[in-house]
Amino acid sequence: MQGHQILGFVAAVTPLTLIPGTSFTLVTQKVIAGSRRDGVLVTFGTTCGLLVHATFAAVGLSALVMASAEALTVVKILGAGYLVWLGIATWRSTRAAPAPADRGHWRMPWTGLGGFGQGLWSNVLNPKAASVYLTLVPQFLTTDRAVAPQIAALSVAHVLVVLAWLLFWTSVVAATRHAVEAPQFRRRISRASGTVLIGLGLRTAVE
Repeated sequence: MQGHQILGFVAAVTPLTLIPGTSFTLVTQKVIAGSRRDGVLVTFGTTCGLLVHATFAAVGLSALVMASAEALTVVKILGAGYLVWLGIATWRSTRAAPAPADRGHWRMPWTGLGGFGQGLWSNVLNPKAASVYLTLVPQFLTTDRAVAPQIAALSVAHVLVVLAWLLFWTSVVAATRHAVEAPQFRRRISRASGTVLIGLGLRTAVE
């Protein structure tokens, strides 16, 4: 895979990674309630969950391209529309007061597992993580080469981005346990990420 394709994917997936979501919340909760090690375990569980999504995408998209190269174009167009919608939804979500970080946590199906298990299953069951491989990854695939190796290269880049962000966030939470829970902090991250997502979707749609 071309280096510029991987760099482009990294630039595209970074705002999605920065949007506060399940993994972000789990890391925050585990570090505040426990220690830095708990956040690290959630991080590695999360990245293993990404590999599960990448495996399913490699099988499904490879079959799709084998059946019809034009079908990949349709997937790309739908993905572009989804990115614009997600960016707008992210912006709109900042108008409402965010829910407390621990609200509803005990109702989740991964409750009771250790940090690694919680990170793994929360990401395997996370629609946002699945959407990366159903809408964003296809934008960087070409039909003149095998799809599975391309997805493998992109998934490695994705794992490295998530690792860097969540390990950094683990350190920040461990150092400043109270400041990071401020609603203003989350709103700023969401607004910046939403703006980038809208731009990515529009760029893809007009290419």
